[in-house]
Amino acid sequence: MPDHVELAVAPSQRLRALTARRNTKMARSAHAYVRGNTARFYEWLDSPAAPTLPDGPAIWICGDCHMGNIGPVADDQGHVHIQIRDFDQSVIGNPAYDLIRLALSLAMAARGSNLPGITTANMMEAMLDGYEAAFPDNDDDEPEMPLKIRRLMRKALRRSWQSLADERLPGPALRFPPGKEFWPLAAGERKAIQALFRQAELDTLVTRLRHREPQGKVKVLDAAYWRKGCSSLGKLRYAVLLDVDGNVVEGDDLCLVDIKEAAASIAPRAAGVRMPRDSAQRVVTAARHLSPALGDRMRPAQLLGKSVFVRELLPQDLKIDIARLGSKQARRVAAFLAHVVGHAHSRQMDADTRKAWCVELRRNHSRTLEAPSWLWTAVTGLLSMHEKDYLDHCRRYVGGKA
Repeated sequence: MPDHVELAVAPSQRLRALTARRNTKMARSAHAYVRGNTARFYEWLDSPAAPTLPDGPAIWICGDCHMGNIGPVADDQGHVHIQIRDFDQSVIGNPAYDLIRLALSLAMAARGSNLPGITTANMMEAMLDGYEAAFPDNDDDEPEMPLKIRRLMRKALRRSWQSLADERLPGPALRFPPGKEFWPLAAGERKAIQALFRQAELDTLVTRLRHREPQGKVKVLDAAYWRKGCSSLGKLRYAVLLDVDGNVVEGDDLCLVDIKEAAASIAPRAAGVRMPRDSAQRVVTAARHLSPALGDRMRPAQLLGKSVFVRELLPQDLKIDIARLGSKQARRVAAFLAHVVGHAHSRQMDADTRKAWCVELRRNHSRTLEAPSWLWTAVTGLLSMHEKDYLDHCRRYVGGKA
């Protein structure tokens, strides 16, 4: 750990600053508001205004399956895949929730891109086509990777350790620069993080990637509180720089690690199912079912009396962040992202369950459109609710009461 002296940011100060940052981010656009407000999403789906959803099989779902939570991730062999990349809200539940969450995210992106409603209707159809094409029993062709996502994949494949270091560790010093993104730790936090990486399980995690051999020499070079995201508001979140073999050679034996507190999910769980009681165990188990490339790189742990999950950050891990959609690419993006989600779901089902679920998905579809009425009703209802809530949030934000 660094021997320089820094003043730690108190938890109460962190919470105030994080709350202000969250409110600012959510005021930037209706799309950002939807991404940062999963609770309202499930509140509305549990209200009398919501349609009756198809009765899906009880499988692991993401629970917060918006566009930004899908993207390139590298596995422990260095291969890059497009998979779900966030599991904070994961539960064993109805896969229809993931489809609605993705559909809402796509519809908000279409509205933010000033696309006509016809495009949104076409996107909903394309979603189901792409989703079902991921099921091995379906003869439909797999959707082609859209141009913007192909470009993101090429970027991910070109990235190296230096790319990650340039983003997180600017300058020659091997330490996190204190400022808006990284905050100094209290002495107790630094001590707890040092003790965490003396555990054999964490030693194995950080030495297995890139074929490092476990040698028991993992050393914490620096750590900081990571001011990141909206979902981790008020929760533990740390970035840690490790030296694996005691001989600091940049790009070879250094690694960046993300430690995040796991909280209880607000996504509805299926009745009668058994899940890990520990939230970090739940998150890691869900990741291994939904996105093996990422799940195999994660471990649950305890830190400062809290349940946390730990993963090494790799330069290939990127999120899909499409600011604007064109009419032609909108349908392709919808089909492709739904196909990614379909793979994550279908690998958990046997043949009979897959067949029954595909039949149930198309229940109550209209005569002219493939998209079933339950999906369309859910998306349009959520759109109108979130538009009003977003404007109310902006009004409170302007008045300083958000």
